[in-house]
This record gives sequence, structure tokens and C-alpha cells, in this order.
Amino acid sequence: MPPQTVEARLASFAELDVRTFHDLLRLRIDVFVVEQACPYPELDGRDVEPGTRHLWLTRDGAVLAYLRILADPGGVARIGRVVVAPDARRGGYAGRLMAEALAVVGDRPCVLEAQSHLAGFYARHGFAVSGPEYVEDGIPHTPMRRESAIH
Repeated sequence: MPPQTVEARLASFAELDVRTFHDLLRLRIDVFVVEQACPYPELDGRDVEPGTRHLWLTRDGAVLAYLRILADPGGVARIGRVVVAPDARRGGYAGRLMAEALAVVGDRPCVLEAQSHLAGFYARHGFAVSGPEYVEDGIPHTPMRRESAIH
């Protein structure tokens, strides 16, 4: 059997079909709420904003990894909800997802709130620590920023 192709998909909320949005939310909730035991408002209203882009990787119809890119004030992009399905971890999908996201972001400055144990991963993608570590939902986080390629 030939290996399955991994595809990157990008959509605004209005472009998402119901099944896809269900599958993306299920992955986010399975990891962030259930696996990490953090009851928090996963549906924060930002998924539906006109400037939000949902980016995910699929293989044979299954969602492997996901993130969203938000349009913050001042032309800043905000990457968040970065998640890889448990059975797809260690397959390089997080790196591919970040590369795809940064291609979408382009030359805009970009920020994210990294779970602190992943700060090194984001640093490899050009992000630098931009503030003090803090704890949210019992998990240490580090604010990070990637400056615009054009200053």
C-alpha cells in the first residue's frame, strides 16, 4: 500500500464545513481540555473572526495537527491552539505546520504564547522570548515574538 499523502489545508471560519470544524475542535478539546486537564473556554469567539485562518494537516481524511492564525491589532499575527494528535506526535508534523503558518504570516510580526517546555521548538522557527513566564491553567507559558522580516 503506498504511503498516504499529508495535505495542508487553510480556511477562514466561513470556509469550514461542519464536519471539519467538528474534527478540529475535537482534537483541540481532546488535547487541551482532556489530556492536559485544563477546563477552560475553548470556544473563545476568535475562531469566527473574519481575520482568523485555520490551518491543519490531514492524512487520509484524519486531522493530524492544527493551529489558528489570528489577526491582532497593528498588523500582528497571533499563532495559537497549536496541537498535534497524540498518535501523530514525533512525526515532524508540528514543524511542518509551523512552516506552513509562517508562510501564511509572511513578513508580518507574529506572536504566540508558548507552553514553556516548547519554547525551544518555537525558537527554531525564529521566535524569541518577549516577556516573563506566567502560569495559565496550571501550565507555565512564555510569550514569544517573531519580528517582521521588514523593519
